[in-house]
Amino acid sequence: MNDIAPDQIRALQHTERERFITSHPKSMALARAAQHHYLFGVPLHWMRDWPSPATLFVAQAEGATLTCADGVRYKDFCLGDTGAMFGHSPAPLARAISEQAAHGLTCMLPATNAVAVGEALSTTFGLPMWQMALSASDANRFVLRWARAITARAQLLVFDGCYHGAVDDTLVDLDLASGTTLPRASVLGQVHNHAAFTRVVPFNDLPALRAALASDDVACLLAEPALTNFGLVPPAPGFWDQARALCREHGTLFVCDETHTISTALGGYARAHGLDPDFMVVGKAVAGGLPCAVYGFTRAVAERMVQAKNAAAEGHSGIGTTLAGNALTLTALQASLQHLHTAANYTHMLGVAATLERGLRERIEAAGRPWTVTRLGARMELQFMPHTPRNAQDVRDHAQGDLEALTHLFMFNRGVLLTPFHSMMLISPATTRNDVAHLLEVFDELLAALKAPPAQQAQAPASRSA
Repeated sequence: MNDIAPDQIRALQHTERERFITSHPKSMALARAAQHHYLFGVPLHWMRDWPSPATLFVAQAEGATLTCADGVRYKDFCLGDTGAMFGHSPAPLARAISEQAAHGLTCMLPATNAVAVGEALSTTFGLPMWQMALSASDANRFVLRWARAITARAQLLVFDGCYHGAVDDTLVDLDLASGTTLPRASVLGQVHNHAAFTRVVPFNDLPALRAALASDDVACLLAEPALTNFGLVPPAPGFWDQARALCREHGTLFVCDETHTISTALGGYARAHGLDPDFMVVGKAVAGGLPCAVYGFTRAVAERMVQAKNAAAEGHSGIGTTLAGNALTLTALQASLQHLHTAANYTHMLGVAATLERGLRERIEAAGRPWTVTRLGARMELQFMPHTPRNAQDVRDHAQGDLEALTHLFMFNRGVLLTPFHSMMLISPATTRNDVAHLLEVFDELLAALKAPPAQQAQAPASRSA
């Protein structure tokens, strides 16, 4: 359901694209030059997934502010798609990294602070045993190997619309007509049939979950507590209590991927809501944005992991990489757990997030738009649909890609950065109520532009910085 005329969106898109080109000559030039050295002109091709005519090149990032090559300052509500959830280069983290850099980066041996880091992880997230990786993608891969090894089961279960990084096993789709799993058409270079070993069910659908577990051959349910990368889809009341009971009944391990949902509260969603996972994975922001991920597990699971490793032949387990747990990462993780994962930071983040949510809702209601806002702690989504989504298909059915792209570019041109893949906004400890006021002011401008006739839309003012 699109409540804005397509011609109106196209006209505004054209105006906003021209505005970006005019106000960002240095980024435009850097984008052209980078084509000679990088695929699609960027070090990671995802960096091209913004709605701007060229990728924005960043000169500096500090706190909740970005400054681009053209000197334009942005209120950053993307925060590196969660990697910088605690702000860009927080002072305690920057100091710790600088000091450790002079004393060694990696040795493939534990640093003297390893015990203290383990204790801090347990205190923060509530699980007693831990291992480290360089990304949540790696951590999820390793956990899947452990789960299959200790259960002697091959099948994996995920939710439709899930996101667990670049884990091949999870890059599959649900065929709504048959309920079966299909290989994802967009995945490049796929040769293995992961669809044969991964089941997909709709989120919040307990009967489908029960049916998928009934054959007692699923090693683990790998899930975020709420879908966060397909629009924000929260769990229905009571869903996780019953889902956990089903997993226990069928001997299926529950792997809780908290990489995005640590925005919920100190220690993440699982700890705040008592989900009692067998494994927990946290990446991206766990060490303040330095490449790092951790996975924790119960002592009972640890005993099974030790038994599986001791029973296996000598050689590479397929779990771990040389740089995991390096000295620099341990230091950054320790500083982050001590100074960033704090009750005071979460109190600030959640309070500012509530202010932003309220402001968006009031404006949507006043404008009479059939849109909604869904919030999970310090994270929220502006969703162009009339109700909180129930599952991934609900999001697909209400998708308005052109309107979403226009929203991103319109706010981009006025000094506000949203997450490029969807309309996610994240609050950091460095985000101020003035930053929120600026976003809401720009949102007012967007609502007015969408209401104005085309003749007025063509008279857009020049770009201004935040």
